[in-house]
Amino acid sequence: MTDIKELLLSRIRDVQDYPEPGVLFKDITPLLADPSAFTALTDALAELCVRHGATKVVGLEARGFILGAPVAIRAGLGFIPVRKAGKLPGATLAQSYALEYGTAEIEVHAEDLSADDRVMVIDDVLATGGTAEAALHLIRRAGAEVAGVAVLMELGFLPGRARLEPALQGAPLDALLVV
Repeated sequence: MTDIKELLLSRIRDVQDYPEPGVLFKDITPLLADPSAFTALTDALAELCVRHGATKVVGLEARGFILGAPVAIRAGLGFIPVRKAGKLPGATLAQSYALEYGTAEIEVHAEDLSADDRVMVIDDVLATGGTAEAALHLIRRAGAEVAGVAVLMELGFLPGRARLEPALQGAPLDALLVV
């Protein structure tokens, strides 16, 4: 695992003062552009899906789509996008959550998840945990079980893990990197 961590870290670029002064942005586009690193990431996340008995993968808009879709294919699972409100046609389930300043809402197609599903949530970064927490509530409201949450990197200096613990209800939270 040390080798993959080194590979992934070597392909994540730090961008100072983006999107605003004082913020150090972790840019994963160099990792996505490197087929060896992207494949290693996909394989590692797919292995977590298999290990935790997932039947479907939920990807969180937008970078969770980029990571989650190939993970689902690699693991032989279905992929379900969780989108910002108003982006999905047809009947949806919605979940609001608090942001630093205001609220946001995510949605999933109501028929995409069922009581037979064990769902792994995939995203690029765990920061404050608001979107992932809302997704866990949404998955359970759809009648499915949460298999776990897996992210490329966790920002360890932010409270995302602590915020997610109650919503996980014992399901695992795996971060390939903690920065």
